[in-house]
Parts: sequence; structure tokens; C-alpha cells
Amino acid sequence: MNPIGGILLIALGSIGAASFYVPFKKVKTWAWESYWISQGVFAWLIIPWIFALVFIPKGELLLILREAPSGAKLMAVFFGILWGFGGLTFGLSLRYLGVALGQSIALGLCAAFGTLLPPVIAGNNLFSTTAGILTVAGVAITVAGIIIIGYAGSLKSQEMSEEEKKAAIKEFALKKGILIAVFAGIMSACFNFGYEAGKPIEQIALDHGTNPLFQKNPSLIFILLGGFITNLVYCVFLNIRNKTYKDYVTVSGTVLLNNLFFTFLAGMLWFLQFHFFGMGSSKLPPGMAVFGWSILMALNIAISNIWGIILKEWKGARTKTIVVLIIGIIVLILSTFIVKLG
Repeated sequence: MNPIGGILLIALGSIGAASFYVPFKKVKTWAWESYWISQGVFAWLIIPWIFALVFIPKGELLLILREAPSGAKLMAVFFGILWGFGGLTFGLSLRYLGVALGQSIALGLCAAFGTLLPPVIAGNNLFSTTAGILTVAGVAITVAGIIIIGYAGSLKSQEMSEEEKKAAIKEFALKKGILIAVFAGIMSACFNFGYEAGKPIEQIALDHGTNPLFQKNPSLIFILLGGFITNLVYCVFLNIRNKTYKDYVTVSGTVLLNNLFFTFLAGMLWFLQFHFFGMGSSKLPPGMAVFGWSILMALNIAISNIWGIILKEWKGARTKTIVVLIIGIIVLILSTFIVKLG
């Protein structure tokens, strides 16, 4: 057990997660659906296998996957498909709200509902225990934080001219973006269910001599496969409807290499959050491990807002708006820990 080392590893993952959308700004010509699925091929199909092959003992990965219960693998894929709707709309929320506002709302809800949904589905009366009441209170505070941040976004929308909005976020759309971010946050909570479904796979990985730091890597193969299926169907639909399937073959070789490089970089940064989360959470003592997901979400929210400042997404907003935003971020971060305390 090494709590400080565990938190630092989770922080590394947060930097990747909060930064993954930034390389998309270097993509040229391609439509959103084209560069989104390009990053997905790398993040959800290629990298999970690469990391599993590197960090699982040589020759053991295929044995682990073969011995893993079919039910665990299917449920991991199923929850991955559900999470895929969250991942897909998460990308859309960043498209319409920007890195700071989009990630804050979606990740806050992801942390809250990832904890709230399991006992609700199990039929537990959350108001019958102190833990349940704390969980509900934490979710209520999450919603309050999101309302505050949404209010900051509304103030920003009123204060900035259309030119300033488009300069910071090309397709800024507050109402549409918030609705999508709420849906993304709720559905993204299914990733936690995928981890739970993959516990038998993790145990088999440990039995085959896998370092506990990397025990989640085999499960990620199945969870992310499910997510890829959802995103592939939607992006191909958009490619056909918008006739953007030509994006992949009509650009010059230089532009194609540029776009592949930056979308693959985005995919790598995105995947690192779960790789380092798995490593970091394995180092947290039992009493602290329950807060691992909250630590990841809280750091993601904080770092994404730092990127929002760097990318000048709030340039032109008044001091009052920035103060409201900061208050909302603090409330949101605190709420994730109250939820997990419950």
C-alpha cells in the first residue's frame, strides 16, 4: 500500500483524460464523426491489446481470456455498449460546451450516478441507513454544483458576443450541450458496472501471475470493445448521412498522416486515465480505495478547467462569471467525495 503513490498515478491518468480532446484542435478538414471514430479505433481497440500484451506475463493473456467466464466477458461488453452511449455523447458535449464546461458537468454526473445506480437497481432503501442518506446528499450536492456551473455558462453566453463564442468553441451551443452532457454523465457511469462485471477476469489474471497493478487490463479489452461498437455504428451513420466517408480518402497524404497522428495521440491520452487508475487504485489501502473513482473524477474536473483557461474558453467573461464557475467546480469536487463517503 502506498497512498501517495496511488494518488499520483491516478493524477497522471487525470492529466491524460482532461487533455485528450486538445489534440483534436490540430485535426484538419475532417468532420467530427471522422476524427472521433479514428481516435476510437486506437483508444478502444488497439491500445487495450497493446497494454495487456505488454503488462500481462508473456504468453498468459490468451489463456486468461480463454479461461475467463463467458458471462463475465459478455456482461463487460454489454456495460461497455451502454457506456459507449455516454462516451459518444461525452464527445458531443465537449464539441458544444468546450473542454472545461463539458467535462465538469459530464464527469460530475458520472461520479454521482456511478455510485447511486447500483443500490437503486438492487432495490435498497437509501434512506434507511446513514450511508444511504450520505449518498443521496452527495448526489444532491453534485446536482447543485452542476446547476452553479450551468449558471456560469449561461452568464458567459450572455456576456460574450457570437464572435467571441465561436473563437473559443466553434460550435458553442449552451442548452443543447448541457442536455447532452447530462445524458453523457449518466450513461458513462456504466463503465463502473463494466469493472464490476470484469472482477472474475481480474481474478484469473492474478492467478496467472499478473502484477496487481495491471489486473484490470484484460477487463478493459471487453469493456472498450462494447464502447467501440456503439460509437462505430453512430459515426458510420453520420459518415453516410453527411457524406463525410470521403474524409478518409480525399485528403492529401500529409493531412492524412497529421490527422492520424493527432487522433491516435488523443486516443492514447484518453486510455491512460484507466490504465493509471487501475495502477493507482491497487496501491490505495482498503479504507481509502473506495475514494479512488472520486479522486479520478475530481482531478479530471480540475485539470479540464485548467485547460479551459489555457484554451481561452472563458476569455471575455466577467469576474462574477469566473467566481461562479470556481464555486461550482469546488462544490462539484466536494460532492464526489461525499457520494463515496456514503
